[in-house]
Amino acid sequence: MQRLLTTVTLVGLLVATAAAFAITERLKLTKSPLMPGTKVSKTFSPTCGCARGHANIVIKLRRADVVTVKVLDARRRSVRILAADVFTQRGFSTFRWDGRTDLSTRAPDGTYQAEVHLTQQHQTILLPNKIQLDTTAPVVRNAVANRQEFSPDRDKQADFVRITYQLSKPAHLQLYLDGRRILNTNRHTATGSVSWNGQANGSTLAPGEYTLELGATDLAGNGTPVKQRWHLQLRIRYIQLANTKIEASAGVHFVIGVSTDAKRYSWQLGKRRGFASTPVLRLLAPDRKGRYTLTVTEHGHVSRAAVFVR
Repeated sequence: MQRLLTTVTLVGLLVATAAAFAITERLKLTKSPLMPGTKVSKTFSPTCGCARGHANIVIKLRRADVVTVKVLDARRRSVRILAADVFTQRGFSTFRWDGRTDLSTRAPDGTYQAEVHLTQQHQTILLPNKIQLDTTAPVVRNAVANRQEFSPDRDKQADFVRITYQLSKPAHLQLYLDGRRILNTNRHTATGSVSWNGQANGSTLAPGEYTLELGATDLAGNGTPVKQRWHLQLRIRYIQLANTKIEASAGVHFVIGVSTDAKRYSWQLGKRRGFASTPVLRLLAPDRKGRYTLTVTEHGHVSRAAVFVR
């Protein structure tokens, strides 16, 4: 009798195990009610006033169903019901969250997830995609230029200025000139450097003093407020003679300073011309009295002075 009971028990266990295995295998073969293509916004800011002012929750149903979509906080508490028992057709459906709770208050910054309940299929699915609600604008904490003046004349001598920066959070750095954005970095890092070649709106700027403003925009669309942008004073210069008028005696040498970072530049006085590489240009005045023009040139940039020979 004891042996019979043991045999019956063993057979029962084998049957139960086989049934559980069959159920498990059948569940493995059961396709998810959500098809590939479901997408959820990674980060957004309801205060940015931009295209990322809301989070999109895009689901693709394998078949039509009555759907309820909720937004849950990090503790799995319901924050907002985006759809309640809504009949939804097979295929793609988009649900939008504006960052507000069911009480119409703004949800705090943090990480959220979407939960989808399918009434007819008796399934509740917590989407693994995390939604980051972020309303904090990036701040430029520091910015330093490697030189205060440069000469964007493409002579490979101080043609650009390199700006090393530090932000309060990862973001795209942007440069502004007279309120207009002239540069936007592709990378979104908290620290880095960017080079500016003295161009704005596709043109190289004229010599002079310029004030660059530095701001940033993060992945949620938050931008540094205008009043909080970092300011950098920079000077663009090209080849320049020290004076625009020169007094000289006929047939006597005279000197004039030449401001340039070029290793070599050309000069012309009357019909004579040549090349020089020193910051002080020493020339022989013409033998005949009169007014002459001294021209110095470097990579297309020109500076002139009137030479009065007495």
